[in-house]
Amino acid sequence: MINKNKTDEPILNQQLSYLKLSAFIDQYNNAAQIATKQQWTYIHYLEELTQEEVSRRKHNAMKRRIRMARFPVLKTIESFDWNWPKKINRLQVENIFHLNFVKDKSNIIFIGGVGLGKTHLSTALAYKACLKGYSVLFVQAIDIVNTLTAAQHTGKLKNEMKKYSKPDLLVVDELGYLPIDKKGADMLFQVISLRYEKGAIVLTTNKKFKKWPEIFGNDSTLTSAVLDRLLHHAEVATIEGDSYRMKDKIDK
Repeated sequence: MINKNKTDEPILNQQLSYLKLSAFIDQYNNAAQIATKQQWTYIHYLEELTQEEVSRRKHNAMKRRIRMARFPVLKTIESFDWNWPKKINRLQVENIFHLNFVKDKSNIIFIGGVGLGKTHLSTALAYKACLKGYSVLFVQAIDIVNTLTAAQHTGKLKNEMKKYSKPDLLVVDELGYLPIDKKGADMLFQVISLRYEKGAIVLTTNKKFKKWPEIFGNDSTLTSAVLDRLLHHAEVATIEGDSYRMKDKIDK
């Protein structure tokens, strides 16, 4: 029932707090003053407060997605130095940033040597996905292996596996920099299999596909199975050149 008596602000604040309408609490007095001066209708007044609440919730949700993504550092496509790599298909990469692959649950693979910006691009790509409302997890390949191996020993493998299968986008960084044993390779294969046609993957690697057996303990059967699932719905972006981190030393 609508109360026609004068508003009791402490009670109103309590009720708005109960409903978790923080923007209403912060803005209703100020909005009411503006509404009086500009002769807003009651509906307009409610619309303004509701819009503020929606904007705040969207912003908080975005910050939460970025926090949950666990980026080592934030990067953007605008800060990428396109002039450094000797070879990179800029048009292809910029098209990838339209994020259609996330919607299509397909994969992006960045291949190139050390220090060519693969992690920068994958981070920027995942960051943009966060801004567009997608859930993201950024993790190094070896950390997936170590985490799942430890979880298997403690009987928590199923729960830990969900962490990698649930996000809209999983970024697997630096595959191939460190060797993976048979058990670790099996764990990584399970993650890729679980996400096959169910969730997008961005993967960075310093090794060409023909050298991937070296990553997986020279197990050609397992390597073929991994590649089959990764490449079935995938776009490969190759980057060539010298390490950007060695730029100053190279110039000298």
